[in-house]
Amino acid sequence: MIEDDNSLELMEDHRIFDRFVARFPVKFKDSRHDFGSQVFLRDFSAQGIKLVTKERFFMNDNISVLVKLPDGKSPLVLHGQVVWTKNRSPGAWEIGLKFYKIRLMCVQRLYQFCQ
Repeated sequence: MIEDDNSLELMEDHRIFDRFVARFPVKFKDSRHDFGSQVFLRDFSAQGIKLVTKERFFMNDNISVLVKLPDGKSPLVLHGQVVWTKNRSPGAWEIGLKFYKIRLMCVQRLYQFCQ
């Protein structure tokens, strides 16, 4: 199901955790594409992330992504389910990914680069 902008604006925000702007290169786990060639992280909270991608996804798709952070450590691995999608332009999609499990240590690692 694709939500239009108007219906999303009318939805009440039920977030428990604050959302932070984040701009990091991402790739889909097990993808042959390089980081940031097909997908980018745009914002995050402890419950989920917003991605911009060239690939189309659908509600309830299960996705695993690797986020490349500037700390030189292994990429951050995040797993979740697509809870909304928006077609932004031909070949560009925004998707909302809700994590299966809240992992506060992962969120803290990501957050330290957003300040």
